[in-house]
Amino acid sequence: MRGTTVVCVRRDNKVALGADGQVTIGATVMKEKAVKVRRLAEGRVLAGFSGSVSDAFTLFERFEGKLKEFHGNLPRAAVELGKQWRTDKYLKNLEALLAVCDREKSLLISGSGEVIEPDDGIIAIGSGGPYALAAARALMKHSQLSAPEVVRESLMIAAGICIYTNTHLTVETLDD
Repeated sequence: MRGTTVVCVRRDNKVALGADGQVTIGATVMKEKAVKVRRLAEGRVLAGFSGSVSDAFTLFERFEGKLKEFHGNLPRAAVELGKQWRTDKYLKNLEALLAVCDREKSLLISGSGEVIEPDDGIIAIGSGGPYALAAARALMKHSQLSAPEVVRESLMIAAGICIYTNTHLTVETLDD
């Protein structure tokens, strides 16, 4: 997926999810301060997207509906959205990835029906995702930075490498 970087990290009973703010069409920067992270389920769930903005808004709405349907059960809502996304005639054409988390789980949801919980609690998606993932893993292993600090630094490192990622960041946290 081109056009953004989203990172989710867990440390010390805190989860942080952040994204850059750049929106591009082709090789043109159209917006620098987009907010690609949302609080859902009355603030108990964080979600970030990579991909087409209009597709992401559709997926946020559908995911929030699944969270309501399954009373805030993140894994169940994610699996049901993944199934619907994969099989629905309209949804299966959407080009996006979602990174979602609550106080207990972090999950990646894709249009192919994948719902993945990372072994190390770190998710990174988007064009700068591989750079941010490497940075987050190194920072988690070799620093005492908090979860939001790791997210910020990982995004800044990705922004220095990925031309589709900028330094206008949004970082949200959930505490135990």
